[in-house]
Amino acid sequence: MGVTERKAREREELKQQILDAARELFVRDGYESVSMRKIADKIEYSPAAIYTYFKDKDEILDCLCEETFLQLHQHQLAAHQDPKVDSLEQLRVGMETYIRFGLEHPDHYIVTFILRAPTFEQSSGCETRKARAGRQCFDGLRSCVRRCIEEGRMKGADAEETSQAIWAGVHGLTALLITQPGFPFVERERLIQRTIEVLVRGASLECK
Repeated sequence: MGVTERKAREREELKQQILDAARELFVRDGYESVSMRKIADKIEYSPAAIYTYFKDKDEILDCLCEETFLQLHQHQLAAHQDPKVDSLEQLRVGMETYIRFGLEHPDHYIVTFILRAPTFEQSSGCETRKARAGRQCFDGLRSCVRRCIEEGRMKGADAEETSQAIWAGVHGLTALLITQPGFPFVERERLIQRTIEVLVRGASLECK
């Protein structure tokens, strides 16, 4: 490996260290309580070094959300890649994939979906990384719902409305399981499967 390649790799490794440290601090201390200096102290670098990678903590949060959405999207693609599988079954698999991703990566999920922080839909008139990557994930869900409608599995359903309802359902369960561990939920696997079944059956009812 040449000097240029090594420096590029080291730069990417440090950037990831910054992101990982920021995620941990955001979850532990809350977004508003974390400063660039606190992130720098966490990885034992100077604040000036952090600023060579990110202009502020808003940009760090935006990158963290983008990272989570891109990882989630890859999991969704894997869940939907078999064209031989029935569209409704693909939807079930996709919903389960979403829930399990959140439960396996709780800090990622909290930072992206639960953390009380500014909403970054637009920045200086430009679409944020978070919004762009998030839309890609939602488009995958909506495409799967459209296939179900086209195949007659959701007669009369509206793709946008149904997709939003399904997302609200799986997000709600995921968020509750992450943030309310002390609640006396029924056995987790049963609850996941029951939630998916309720959402799928509800979406499959003929709309008038």
